[in-house]
Amino acid sequence: MGFFSFLILGLIAGAIAKAILPGKQAGGWFVTLLLGVVGAMLGGWLGGMLFNANLEEFFSLQTWALAIGGSVVVLLIWGLISGRKKTD
Repeated sequence: MGFFSFLILGLIAGAIAKAILPGKQAGGWFVTLLLGVVGAMLGGWLGGMLFNANLEEFFSLQTWALAIGGSVVVLLIWGLISGRKKTD
């Protein structure tokens, strides 16, 4: 998979991860999409290391699951670091 297809995969995975997670995350959509790219990289790296996953195909369910899973993890960590603002 090329660099641009991996970038697009990460952006879409970030948007899906934001839709999965409840509540508001700090940073808005732009930061969330960038974190989605980081999450897709993390998910792909962990999938390759732990499960020996083949991530060559863009339309593979395995590739998308790892990218979305990594994005959710990164967004959860970002939420813990940035803290969520409480509204009264």
